[in-house]
Amino acid sequence: MAEELYPLDSEKVYYSMDELTLDTEDGPRTLKMGVWINFDPVRIHRMIIREKTLRVDEMEVLNPLVSKLRRADPDYFKRFMGLKLVIDYPGYGTGIVASIPFETDPIGFYKWWRKGKHEDKVYLSLGNQIRLFQKVALMDPKLILKKDLEIIR
Repeated sequence: MAEELYPLDSEKVYYSMDELTLDTEDGPRTLKMGVWINFDPVRIHRMIIREKTLRVDEMEVLNPLVSKLRRADPDYFKRFMGLKLVIDYPGYGTGIVASIPFETDPIGFYKWWRKGKHEDKVYLSLGNQIRLFQKVALMDPKLILKKDLEIIR
């Protein structure tokens, strides 16, 4: 008996018990959405966020998916979160969202991120790197590294 197919319906909002058929290396595969987020969290996340082809319930699917991403693919998770990532930053007892020191203390953030060798902790897009380097170059030109100055020239 052939497996029943449930092609993607871009109008539908998917919940964890809804079935969805996606192409895999082994051919079409039908799984419940709650199983897909365990089976291939990065692909499901890209379909929701980047491609905007998949609509899901935030509480039932998206929130658990984001926590799965952290473990399944930490690098993808960091790139996706960017400055929304919670970090351990000097002067704060508990974790803080990276955008706060990025915005309020660009020099301190630059010292922590670049000179403190924490580039692996927070992913900065090229646009955010340029914003940070420009602020630091204006506020404390002696502090900024040559390679960072070259990026903003």
